[in-house]
Amino acid sequence: MIKIKQKSDLNESEVTPEAIYHKRREFLKYGSMLSSALILNTVSSRLQASVDVTGYKQGVITLDEELTPFKDSTRYNNFYEFGTDKSDPARNAKDFDTSNWSIEVSGACEKKGEFMLEDILQGMDIEERIYRLRCVEAWSMVIPWLGVPLGKVLQTFKPTSSAKYVAFETLHDPTRMPGQQRAVLDWPYVEGLRIDEAMHPLTLLAVGMYGKTMPNQNGAPVRLVIPWKYGFKSIKSIVRIKFTDREPPTTWNLSSPREYGFYSNVNPEVDHPRWSQARERRIGEFFKRETLMFNGYAEEVASLYSGMDLKKFY
Repeated sequence: MIKIKQKSDLNESEVTPEAIYHKRREFLKYGSMLSSALILNTVSSRLQASVDVTGYKQGVITLDEELTPFKDSTRYNNFYEFGTDKSDPARNAKDFDTSNWSIEVSGACEKKGEFMLEDILQGMDIEERIYRLRCVEAWSMVIPWLGVPLGKVLQTFKPTSSAKYVAFETLHDPTRMPGQQRAVLDWPYVEGLRIDEAMHPLTLLAVGMYGKTMPNQNGAPVRLVIPWKYGFKSIKSIVRIKFTDREPPTTWNLSSPREYGFYSNVNPEVDHPRWSQARERRIGEFFKRETLMFNGYAEEVASLYSGMDLKKFY
């Protein structure tokens, strides 16, 4: 069940959430996760972009599901720029310098140029959104992200009527990202969304998680979070955004077009050529669970694909 905070609701900080009140153990665990996040951020703050996430709006979107422990969500990652093993990103990204981070904006928009990340976010409220994360490898997590709706950011650049898609690009710097020294993918990592997907209220430009700034291994300083799509669509460490009238190339589709489509919506009825997508392993749980259509966000996003053959446009 997805809960979206209404304007008439009390401020989250004024009320003890019922789920936490009845689940003291979960509350203690969440506190432990925040403590771990604080330690991590204290160590790396001097290397991080100037993104102030304090005072964020808590619980804007929540779930009645248990959060994935902070230690698991930060130590079990796919971020090939720092290595292909799940533990590589946490080990190899610890000294990744994201200070003075800028993003180049180009294409079919009126406001083009190179902008500092803190300037892009200036005046925007950072929101906490608890989303399911579903990996194409059939494992999943539940993560409390911090960020701003991507659509609000894109609108500030005034896209023109010819902007049908939005393309994104990850930093390419093999010295700072040692995984790029190996040709496991065609670097830099690129991704794209249709403009209505990018503007959808659920699509998040994330700059933090668990109440703190984004850990390096999770895509610091800024990444996408698109909860109804497989995790590899949520591109990390973004340095370029381009508005375009044509469907942009995407890294995994270029690598293996038979296995990874442009849309990559979570769909339990469309298997990966090498494994089933009907069930998933939630990190921290023993038994597998049924995968939900659009990762449980069908009510919000199914209309985006009305009339489309989801087995063809996978």
